[in-house]
Parts: sequence; C-alpha cells; structure tokens
Amino acid sequence: HPTESGFTTDVLALYDWAKARSGNSSILFWGHSLGTGIATNTARKLQEERGVQVDAVVLESPYTNIREAAAHIPITKIYRQFPGFGYLILDSLALGDMFFRSDENVKVLSCPLLILHAEDDDVVPPHLGRKLFETARSAYKDKTKVKFITFPKKLGLGHDYISSNPELPALVK
Repeated sequence: HPTESGFTTDVLALYDWAKARSGNSSILFWGHSLGTGIATNTARKLQEERGVQVDAVVLESPYTNIREAAAHIPITKIYRQFPGFGYLILDSLALGDMFFRSDENVKVLSCPLLILHAEDDDVVPPHLGRKLFETARSAYKDKTKVKFITFPKKLGLGHDYISSNPELPALVK
C-alpha cells in the first residue's frame, strides 16, 4: 500500500534518473495537491541527506500538512460536527504514517519556492496555501526566493486547472 516514505523514495529515484540524463539542465519539483507534500518531502530529504539543493520547488494548490488539509477540505464539512471526527479521520492518517508536513519542510528549504493557488479552489482552501507561504517566507533567509501567486475566481481555474493558464510559463520563469 502507498506510504509517504514510499512516495518520497520513488521521487528520489526519479530525480536521480533525470539528473543522470539532464546534463546541466535545471530540475525542479512540481507538486499538485497531495503531490505538494511529496515535493517538499523530497526536496528536504535531498538537502538534508545528500547536501543537494533542487533547482526550485513549485507547489500548485498546496496545504500545510495532511491533517490540517483533511480538517478543512469541504468534503469533510458535514462530518466535522460529529464526535470522533478527529480520531476516526484525522488520526487515521497518522496511523497510516501519512503526515506530509510541508509546513515543516519549507522551514528548512533554501531553494526557490513558488506557491500557486486559485481563489476558487474548492478542494484545498486557498488560506492553506497562503499559510504555507507565510511559514516559508518567515523561515527563508532570502525572502526573494519565496513567491505566492493567486489566480482570481473569474478565471475559473479551481483546484485542477492552474496548469492550463496560458500565462503560467511566464509566471514560473
């Protein structure tokens, strides 16, 4: 069954494979939704265990940590009022060894970090992306390496369509 450490190990293997074939090309981690936790885990692991800094990390529709995300995603709203929600839902993630602590990971990263969030994201609330940005910005020595871009509701990008925005390549560059 999938585990947080398994995801991180897989991305490390993919990074090694890409790095061996990329020459001097930049390699960045781009995570979307759940993948943002995997991206920050892997970037942190590279930095702490190998002394390697990934060229950049882009987080699309991120959250602070999986427990906080699960507590705030709209699908859980009806269940939050019931006794045992924390234990049955939120604690079960921890029992499954799923934490995805992007809020802790960004505190130690030093590579460029770009956070993207749509104001009309109805899966991961935009305030979690903003909170992650604030955490990173307060921890980074070089504040210019941390950017946060929001996309207005009128664009209708929601949770899944930031990548389809035609301005995205220029924003990432």
